[in-house]
Amino acid sequence: MAHKHIVYMMLVDSASKARDLGTILEYAPLLEELAARDNHKPYMAICHRAYGVAHISRQEFDKSEARLTQALDIFASLEMDWQTGRTLAELGSLAQAKKDRLEAHKHLSKALELFENIGAEPDIKWIREALTEIGMI
Repeated sequence: MAHKHIVYMMLVDSASKARDLGTILEYAPLLEELAARDNHKPYMAICHRAYGVAHISRQEFDKSEARLTQALDIFASLEMDWQTGRTLAELGSLAQAKKDRLEAHKHLSKALELFENIGAEPDIKWIREALTEIGMI
């Protein structure tokens, strides 16, 4: 039987990728509480990233940047390259929402480099498509 924190992490992470604001807002607080209690840095970073995605959808760009930067700092410090790349991609999404193509390109290019280094083919394709959308590839 999966523990609650694992279930919450999977729900929050999947909701973040799917841009499912309702699920993020329902389960991220539960995951955040458990991650804080257990000092579980990766799960806390997943919460930060999910909240960052939620803030993008609400056009709360400063709040989004703060949360995404917190997630990025945690994942980078733990040398979790795939998670770091995913978070950089979300910073790219934030920049796109702010209509800042150069900033989007910067974050997406860094994400692409990380994904290429670890051979994350589906993510490489995803980032190349995002770069094409903004006319930077």
